[in-house]
Amino acid sequence: MKYFLPLFILTSLLFGQDTTLVIKNGKIIYDFSSKNKLKGWNIVDDNVMGGWSRGSLRLDSKGNGVFSGYISLKNYGGFSSIRYRSKRVDINEFEYIVLKIFGDNNYYQLRIKSSYYDRHVYVKQFYAKDEWQEVKIRIKSMQPQFRGRRLNMRNFDDNSFVELGILIGNKVEEDFSLLIDHILLK
Repeated sequence: MKYFLPLFILTSLLFGQDTTLVIKNGKIIYDFSSKNKLKGWNIVDDNVMGGWSRGSLRLDSKGNGVFSGYISLKNYGGFSSIRYRSKRVDINEFEYIVLKIFGDNNYYQLRIKSSYYDRHVYVKQFYAKDEWQEVKIRIKSMQPQFRGRRLNMRNFDDNSFVELGILIGNKVEEDFSLLIDHILLK
């Protein structure tokens, strides 16, 4: 898949086709080996509220995204996240978000936002083992949160989302490293 996807993207760009790829009843949201310069991704750490945690996102030599850094609890901090803002991602025919990852035996959160104007996100925690795995998260199981607190609202029930993110914040000081091959809908 690593070699097919970049060729598909290049061909699509040359001939003006849509670069959304459907593979085995799935749709790629982001394949790290086929994108240049991590376009659309941003880091949001606890320094937005005075914390000292530091995260980064880079590409490794094998074409994986590497989300890594250090979580500090100093100055009331304790989280680091990456966020991918895109055009509206239609999820009508899909039930799951699937992440192919290699973890570090830590808990992370998958987070999605249904509107650019929402202050809350929808969250599902997952465990990232220190081996390659596919984490499959049912979209409708994602719960609404604002600043880490569960909201008294229904679980995600929209037909699309505009932002996807991964956050680590386990209330301990720790180094972290998460390799991400791709994210898709199934």
